[in-house]
Amino acid sequence: MSTFEPGLCSVTFRGLPIGAIVELAEKAGLAAIEWAGDAHVPPDEITIARKAGNLCGQAGLATSYGSYVAPPTDDISAFLRALDSAVALGAANIRIWPGTRGRDSEEYGADERRAAADSIREMGAEAARHGISVSLEYHPQSLTDTTQSACRLIDAISHDNVYLYWQPRPGLPLEEALAEVAEVGPHVSHVHVFAWDADRNRLPLAAAADYWRTVLAAMPPSRWSERRFAMLEFVANDDPAAFLEDAATLREILAG
Repeated sequence: MSTFEPGLCSVTFRGLPIGAIVELAEKAGLAAIEWAGDAHVPPDEITIARKAGNLCGQAGLATSYGSYVAPPTDDISAFLRALDSAVALGAANIRIWPGTRGRDSEEYGADERRAAADSIREMGAEAARHGISVSLEYHPQSLTDTTQSACRLIDAISHDNVYLYWQPRPGLPLEEALAEVAEVGPHVSHVHVFAWDADRNRLPLAAAADYWRTVLAAMPPSRWSERRFAMLEFVANDDPAAFLEDAATLREILAG
């Protein structure tokens, strides 16, 4: 079983200030926070990034930066602004979106896919100069919306500093989830964890504990060699109490 530590995506609590999110993560016994670039730590807001990083350091929490840079729609200049915030945050990893957000991978022609791969490769190389890895969101309506497209993209990028995230589509059957991680697992850095049904209703993570235990146990060895985080993303009713329950469930899953 690949070893994951529990974390939190700050986008789970858009309405809470940075300090409150750090306190929640610390109370929940988590190991890391991925800070949202469209909510808590915007690109170019270096003072805010440093504040979040300092608070996390005091609480013993590692950091990742969840940017919404979407190459090739967003170019290297947009990435550099996000990278500046990631550096100020002290983040070891920056997440980006592959392709134009809200666009299915099947709509891309060969030239567009090549442009996306070239752009991401450039971003991976630039981040490497700062000791920061780049990971691609694994999400519907992106160039990683199918396992086949994700594998094609990561092969085209062909850069050892660019990795994949993994998360299930809402309602994804266990058998299909296992097939996906078997394919993309060798490139996976971190995962986003939630319990949604096919209609995107949010459930307690305990309702999907066996699902996640099975998937994480089946995750194959990865070329990723640093700390790995399974990060909670969204909870029922955006409720901090529900989050604390889900965090306890996640810790139990990862412990056994």
